[in-house]
Amino acid sequence: MYKILFICHGNICRSPMAEFIMKDIVKKNGTDHLFKISSCATSREEIGNDMYPPAKRKLDEKGISYSKRRARQITEADFAENDYLICMDGNNIRNLNRIFSSDKAGRVKMLMSYCGEERDVKDPWYTGDFEEAYEDILNGCGALYELIVKR
Repeated sequence: MYKILFICHGNICRSPMAEFIMKDIVKKNGTDHLFKISSCATSREEIGNDMYPPAKRKLDEKGISYSKRRARQITEADFAENDYLICMDGNNIRNLNRIFSSDKAGRVKMLMSYCGEERDVKDPWYTGDFEEAYEDILNGCGALYELIVKR
């Protein structure tokens, strides 16, 4: 079982979009039984809130199914149990390093690094550009999936 945890600041835009996009990818490839995919936040700001409505609209537009959910903050168990800890931006990595002292196993990576790019997935909460975030997340998740299944 491959355990993937997507992480962003509040767990209402980018990380839940990544969670549901990745679930869609594995389902369409008939490999959903091999994966456990979830998402969380580094902050406590949005705990308990559902996915941001414009993020839902973007997933609806793209035909990606999702379920009602509640934003949550990463736990020690999350950090220990997941094989892939995928951050949306450098601030998320910095925050993880503050919460957890180290990642000796090298499981914490930025999503776009799987596309060969060391850059952030811009936060649509601030940019308003959910299409740009969707495209980055789709490309990153696709590249991550290909890396995992080719192992």
